[in-house]
This record gives sequence, C-alpha cells and structure tokens, in this order.
Amino acid sequence: MEKQAAGEGMILCGANAYEQKYYFNEKFDKLPQSIKDELHIICVLFTEEIGGIFTIGFEEDGSVNMRTEFAPEDYLYDEIGSGLLVNEVRRKRQELFESLSLYYRVFILHEDVGALLDEEE
Repeated sequence: MEKQAAGEGMILCGANAYEQKYYFNEKFDKLPQSIKDELHIICVLFTEEIGGIFTIGFEEDGSVNMRTEFAPEDYLYDEIGSGLLVNEVRRKRQELFESLSLYYRVFILHEDVGALLDEEE
C-alpha cells in the first residue's frame, strides 16, 4: 500500500473498513506524533462513518490527495456522503494538509526550502 500506481505519487496513510486496519507509511515516521495521531483519527473516523477504503497521499507535485474506494458488493457504502466528507475534511484540515505538502516536498522530494517559501509569498 506504500506506492500508488506508477506515476501517481505516494500514500501517506489509510484505513480499510473491510479489514478493520490502519496503515501508516514508515517513510513519514519523523512526523510529530500529534500529526500521526490526527491522521489516524481522520482515516479511521472516515471509514467508520462512510465505509470502504480511505487513503491520504501525495500527488507527484506534492499536493495532498484523499481517495476513497469501495467493493462493488458493498451496498452500505455512502458514495454521496463520501464526497461531502472529503470536502469537509479538506476544508477543516487545510492548514494540516498544507504543512504535510511542504514536508513531503522538502523531505521526500528534496526540493529547495528557500524556493518553496518564496513560492508561498
């Protein structure tokens, strides 16, 4: 579950309602524990409420993405609620996702910090 399909970035974390499991990519182990805990809560609560599989990851350019999947035979999966909840999480955790994007670009993609900070201004 570490890498998405070729050319699609990297998964940070995810939860699976079918297997009752949570995954955290060890490449991000240096993130503060409070951030790891917050990501864990976001993923698990999402799958508890909506069902299916929920992942938070990064696109090739470093932007954060959230994806949901569900089994075709899962008639309880809330597809409409899924889209609404993804938008709500993105809105409420915008600062967290911006920080994660910066972390990914600096520590994983090894981009220049100075250039990234100039980009923000």
